[in-house]
Amino acid sequence: MTQTFRTLAICLTLAILLAIGLGFGSFFTEGNDKEIFVWHFVFGLVTVLAMLLVHCLIFIYFLGTGRWVKEVAIAYKLPDVPWPKQTRELKRATFPPALFSMLFGIATAAAGAGSQLQAWPWYVHMTLGLTTLLVNLWAFRIELRCVTINATIIDAVMRDVERLRSDAGLACNDEALRDDVESGTPV
Repeated sequence: MTQTFRTLAICLTLAILLAIGLGFGSFFTEGNDKEIFVWHFVFGLVTVLAMLLVHCLIFIYFLGTGRWVKEVAIAYKLPDVPWPKQTRELKRATFPPALFSMLFGIATAAAGAGSQLQAWPWYVHMTLGLTTLLVNLWAFRIELRCVTINATIIDAVMRDVERLRSDAGLACNDEALRDDVESGTPV
């Protein structure tokens, strides 16, 4: 997930920068080039939707992996400290920045519609757009750090499980999975 998120964060940052660039291009042509405005509008809207998708993916990732670590800890009678507790703390550290990123993206889109209809001044939309970029960069840094730590926690939990299975004389996870597949047991 670490590499996937890094790639999504880079692509989304570039998309935000392109939407901002198109917005400035539309502004400096003073509406004479309608094509630039249309590109800014479409690209900005798609970028906000992608932003919602990426940050919701982070929500789902931490909800799912946190639940998995908790269930494995219960099944193998592992203590709450360090792994399940740490996944909860990572989730709590990640959710506010991700939520702020989404809210600023939505506010920027709304301000863009207000600016287009000339109900709001253009500088509100521009300020929110630049703030959205900054908030997303801040959130990406936190999210990437937490996703990276979470990956190490998952590896550590798997090592603990393998050790416990070995101590109990059970087959390792890979062998047990292979046996289930060969016997036709649903995985």
